[in-house]
Amino acid sequence: MALYKIKDFDPDYKNHSHDPDIKGLSMYAGTEKIGSIDDILVDEEGKFRYLIVGTGGWIMGKKVLLPIGRARIDYSGKRVYADNLTKVQVEALPEFTDDLLLDYDKEEQVRGVYRSATPKMSNAPAAMGVGYAGATSAPATNNTEPMLDLEAGYAGYDRETYGYEKEPDLYDLSEQNHPNLKLYEERLIASKNRQKAGEAVIGKRVETETANASVAVEKERVIVERIPVNSTVVSPGEANFQEGEVARIDVYEEVPEFHKEAFVREEVRVSKVVDKETATAQEQLRREELDIDTEGHPVVKNI
Repeated sequence: MALYKIKDFDPDYKNHSHDPDIKGLSMYAGTEKIGSIDDILVDEEGKFRYLIVGTGGWIMGKKVLLPIGRARIDYSGKRVYADNLTKVQVEALPEFTDDLLLDYDKEEQVRGVYRSATPKMSNAPAAMGVGYAGATSAPATNNTEPMLDLEAGYAGYDRETYGYEKEPDLYDLSEQNHPNLKLYEERLIASKNRQKAGEAVIGKRVETETANASVAVEKERVIVERIPVNSTVVSPGEANFQEGEVARIDVYEEVPEFHKEAFVREEVRVSKVVDKETATAQEQLRREELDIDTEGHPVVKNI
C-alpha cells in the first residue's frame, strides 16, 4: 500500500477538489494549539490516509502522522482538531521524515499508538491504547494516561491481508468529524453536436425531343428549247447530215445530309456554404440555498 504526498500524487489537486485545502491549517488538541498540518498522505487511489502534523513548540520540531479518521476538520474555523491527542501519544509515535520508508511495520507502529484496545491473547485483558475512546476503553483525556501497548498486533490481520478498510475508526472520513455541506445548483449548458440533416444528390438525365432542321438544296435540270427560224438557204456542202450525233450535258444536284453533334450547353458547379443561426432554449433551473435555524444565541459566522 504505497503512500504519496498529495502534491506528488496530483500536482493540481487544489483545482480537482471541491473542499478547501487543509495544508497549513492550525492543529488543536482540545483547546490547545499543538502545531499545524504540514502535508497529507494519500493512497494509490487518492484517498486521504494520514495528516502530517508538525507539532511545533508542543514537542519541539517533531512531525508525526495522524490517521485521517482521528481528525475533525473545521473548515469554517480553518482548524483541524484531534481532541483526544496527548503528549504521551506524540512522544510514542515514530517521527516522520521525508526519507522515512513508510512500510507496513512503520504504519503498525503508528496504528498501535492510536488503537483504543489491542488484546494480546484471547484470555488476556484488553490493553488500553491511546487515541479516541472505543466502546471498551476510557477516554484519553482524563488525568490518568492510558497504558501504551505498542507491541500488541491487530488481531486477525497481517501484512498480507491488512487493508485500511479494516479499521474505519482510523481511516474513514466520517460526516460527524468532517462536516461539509455542499449546496448544489443546476446550470443550463449549451453545446452542439454535428449530425447529418439530409443530402443533396445532383445527377444528369437524358431527355429526348424531336428537332427539325432544313437546308436548301439545288438541282440542275436540262431545258431543251426548240426555236423555229426562217428558212434560210445554206451554202452547198455546209449541211452535213450525220446520223447519231448527240450533245451531252452533265446534270448535278445537291443532296442534303443530316447528322448530330454534341455541344457543351451549360456548366454546373456544386459547392456548400454555411448559414449561421442562434438557437435558444429556456429551462427552469433549481438551486439550493442555505437555511440556518438557531436556538439560543450561537455565533454564526460566514466566511
